[in-house]
Amino acid sequence: MNNLKTESKTLQSRVLSGSFVLLAGSVLVSCINFVYNVAVARFLGPVGFGHATAVYTVLILMSAVTLSFQIVAAKLVAQQASLEAKDAAYGPFHRSAWAAGIVIGIALVLFRGVVSDYLRLPSHFLVVLLGVGVAFYVPLGSRRGYLQGTCGFHRLALNLVLEAVVRLFGSFLMVLCGFGVTGVVAANAAGVAIAYLFAVPRMPHAAPYRVRIPNAFREALQAIIFFAGQVVINNCDIVLVKHFFAPDPAGFYAVVALVGRVVFAFSWAVVNTMFPIVAGTRSEERKGHRLLGLSLLLVFACGGSLTLLLHLLPTGLWTGLFGSEFNSAGPYSFSYLLTLYAATTTIYSLSVVIIAYEMSYKIANTSWAQLAFSGILIVSIYLFHSSLEQVIRVQLVLMLFLLIAVAVPFLLTAFGSEDEEAAAMAGELRRIRWVSEDEVIAEFLKTDFECPEFANYQESMNGLVSTPDLSDPEENSLRRALFSLRHGTLWGALPKDTEWYEVNVRPSDLSRIRAFPRAQWRKLARGDFAINKVVRCIAEGNRTSDPAFLAKIDSLRSASFKPDGNAGAVLLIGLNASGPFTILDGNHRMVAAMLNSPDSLRNFRFYCGLSPRMVECCWYETNLATLSRYAANLLRHMVHDPEDELARLLQSS
Repeated sequence: MNNLKTESKTLQSRVLSGSFVLLAGSVLVSCINFVYNVAVARFLGPVGFGHATAVYTVLILMSAVTLSFQIVAAKLVAQQASLEAKDAAYGPFHRSAWAAGIVIGIALVLFRGVVSDYLRLPSHFLVVLLGVGVAFYVPLGSRRGYLQGTCGFHRLALNLVLEAVVRLFGSFLMVLCGFGVTGVVAANAAGVAIAYLFAVPRMPHAAPYRVRIPNAFREALQAIIFFAGQVVINNCDIVLVKHFFAPDPAGFYAVVALVGRVVFAFSWAVVNTMFPIVAGTRSEERKGHRLLGLSLLLVFACGGSLTLLLHLLPTGLWTGLFGSEFNSAGPYSFSYLLTLYAATTTIYSLSVVIIAYEMSYKIANTSWAQLAFSGILIVSIYLFHSSLEQVIRVQLVLMLFLLIAVAVPFLLTAFGSEDEEAAAMAGELRRIRWVSEDEVIAEFLKTDFECPEFANYQESMNGLVSTPDLSDPEENSLRRALFSLRHGTLWGALPKDTEWYEVNVRPSDLSRIRAFPRAQWRKLARGDFAINKVVRCIAEGNRTSDPAFLAKIDSLRSASFKPDGNAGAVLLIGLNASGPFTILDGNHRMVAAMLNSPDSLRNFRFYCGLSPRMVECCWYETNLATLSRYAANLLRHMVHDPEDELARLLQSS
């Protein structure tokens, strides 16, 4: 317990230190962007500033794809233990990000007329420049995701600052050279491209290493849904105001909306720190959700302080900065609209923290709620846009409802019951972490290596089995080939999409666990393979089974599991986390432990393989169809000699 408390404090300090680094970077970026916006607004006036902001807003709308690659890459990189695995997890995402960026960039160029006409832009060429920026912006997200996933917060902050600096000085230079709005948009595209070139990950290890990505499609879909809703909520108002209002009030609103981007930038600095740290934690470390509380407090403090400051500052300050043309657009003062907008963004930022926190360790459904609210927001602004103040009030009301919609279910789920027995009532096996298939095979071999099939290799390969290095791809290949000598047909019957997790098995979970439906277990179980019934039959003196089988159980009972507190791994398989589950390996040891004492289960490490296609596996569900698949797999295994494969690997190593 003390160790968990110490780890929790360490995690909180990492969130604080990382947040301060990114907050400092965000403050600097915000100051640079503020100078940029003041300079561009003064040089171009409301109309030109409105055009430039509209184009940049479209770039941010396209960043839903960019940020999706970033957050998925950050999560996967953070979850890998070795540097080689981190590099392997990052590589495919970066290549995919380039492909997506190029496709989106080409699409913008092809539809430049439609986009420019909708936004009332003076030239189609502005959209062409935007397309070039998008092509670099998407892969920039994947590079920043790597920095984020490796907790390289200093480099990430510097990269954000670099982009802002190039935007500022590039725009200033272009305006002085007489290029106006076109030059400003070109400077924004250049800022993205230069930031990409300087965000090169430091990957000194180039060894071939393959990482299987769990829930890859669902992770990507979750990220896309999350950022699609986020960018729409943060930017659709600017686009719609540009469409519905005349150029002058649209430019005025673009300046007001800048405060929202500052507030959200501060909030996102906290999220960028929290996300990879939480992604790399175990469920025990998240107990109490202190990291979430700390993150919410930091966001509320930043947003609340800025809102209060904007309320106290006089309106004359803004006209002095932006120019007399930015005086007022209606009966409401500049300060009032800025304060209202800052409060709205702060409320929304709290929702983002909760959604991102859940996303960091599971597939969260709250992203869909945010996406639904983004659609409602667009419809609401279409219906209610009689004034700029009404547009902001519509957002304020909807963001309050969104916060309630994401916070209440989380609170009910997270704090409705605190003990693990109550968590078991939810009907799901508690997953601790995702694990690679290489790790599962290594643990399986440890408990099985004394079998006669491995006799010729027990001396030469003992170290490979007893102390596996999972970051070494050559070792993993050797263990897999060795494992196939005895279990090739068994493993080949499992669905290809099986995902493995280390899980916590509680006494309340035993009712959903079944013994392996083969050999001696059939006589003892008599059709009901529930592990509790099997144990009860043996405990009550049912000796109808094979004497050798019962003798093995008795010998395991007499053996002590407690000298090192490790009784090895038990492998389960199932359709999903709700079960039922079948014991793939560890039947004898688990029954022997349960006969001794339910407390003996604590000495096991449990791994569970989950697949929606597990019903196709004869070990999970035995019928004519699954046995036919097993027979076909057996024939394939007979053609492939695992000993030849192992000999070849040993010779090459």
